[in-house]
Amino acid sequence: MKKLLLAALAACLTSGTVVADDKGPLVEIYMPSLCLACIDWGEHLINNGFRVKYIETTDMDAVRRRFKVPKEVESNVTARVGDYFVEGHVPAQDIRELLAEKPMARGLAVPGLPLGAPGLEGDSTNSVNCQTGCTILDPNATHEARRELYETLLVMPDGQTKTYARH
Repeated sequence: MKKLLLAALAACLTSGTVVADDKGPLVEIYMPSLCLACIDWGEHLINNGFRVKYIETTDMDAVRRRFKVPKEVESNVTARVGDYFVEGHVPAQDIRELLAEKPMARGLAVPGLPLGAPGLEGDSTNSVNCQTGCTILDPNATHEARRELYETLLVMPDGQTKTYARH
């Protein structure tokens, strides 16, 4: 089932088709090449009531500059929802709260690739991989992915950050 969904999502990448129904907020996901972890994050958003549009790009730096994403919070995927950027694998609930609260901010960020974040839950049956190695297995475990604690950061208008949520 998951392979079929991934194939359908990959087909959407080339067509630019919006995935899911038309009721929830639209999240435009900009990602490098075909990144399965990014697609999994999009699936997480869809499962939580968002619409998703995948946009493949070879110049993620240009996307981040356009949305004014500070270098300190960069990850492998950048998205746009409403007037905000979303950098990295931010949980859907954090995005939903951002849209409800409407703070004066540039956006949300989960820097790096913390294991356990949506789309980065990798386990022995779903060893997600992208060009940059999105999922890292714990070298001391026997094919068990470890989970990292991580924070979602709110990026203020001046580029400073503060903790928005802890996971």
